[in-house]
Amino acid sequence: MPTDIATYGLLGYPLGHSFSRAFFTEKFAREGIAAEYLNFELPGIEQFDAEVLARHPRLRGFNVTIPYKQAIIPRLDSLTPEATAIGAVNVVRVEPTEGGQRLVGTNSDWIGFTESLRPLLRAEDREALVLGTGGASRAVVYSLERLGIRPHLVSRQARQGVLDYTVLPQWMERCRLIVNCTPLGMFPHVDDCPPIPYEQITPTHLLYDLVYNPAETRFLQMGAERGARTKNGAEMLERQALAAWAFWQE
Repeated sequence: MPTDIATYGLLGYPLGHSFSRAFFTEKFAREGIAAEYLNFELPGIEQFDAEVLARHPRLRGFNVTIPYKQAIIPRLDSLTPEATAIGAVNVVRVEPTEGGQRLVGTNSDWIGFTESLRPLLRAEDREALVLGTGGASRAVVYSLERLGIRPHLVSRQARQGVLDYTVLPQWMERCRLIVNCTPLGMFPHVDDCPPIPYEQITPTHLLYDLVYNPAETRFLQMGAERGARTKNGAEMLERQALAAWAFWQE
């Protein structure tokens, strides 16, 4: 491959099948962009400088996924206001400088989520249950607040500002929007699902799953069986990827 092409990639561990690599490789080929997209599968963030920066001098940007959306932050030179507010980074722009490079982090997850959720919202969607408290849920919370929806975090253990699953029967009527930000139900563990009271789901509920493989998780299937509207994370993933590309080109 020519040495003058730009390099982009995905940082995470484990990566397995990479949506991002397939998406950008196809985009580069379709649009005649002189670039490559690589998977940077590192078992430890401490390997980042030697295995990514040092080995790829034409690196111009990379995506960040589990488990490094927060761990990458101390290694960056600056953050956008959105990334600072969310506290998680999934996109980094690499800006060449005389002395090396400058790394700027942002978050495009909230953009992808907002753009894919907004057309589905109804007037009664004023509060939401957000399942999970990791980096993905931070972006979802940021998005919901900007949409005027009050989020309530849910985890296996209750703590300040976080509900546990045992109290959800008291919240199901009040919160018509439920967003799964956990990996439960992701391939190959397709029988797993968040332990919410599915018997209380009605056609007024909207279930959104950030998981996109399989296309219909057990979480979404059980919601659909009760008449709820459902949405998986495929469109969010594509829209955040397009937002990432726009950030790299700024």
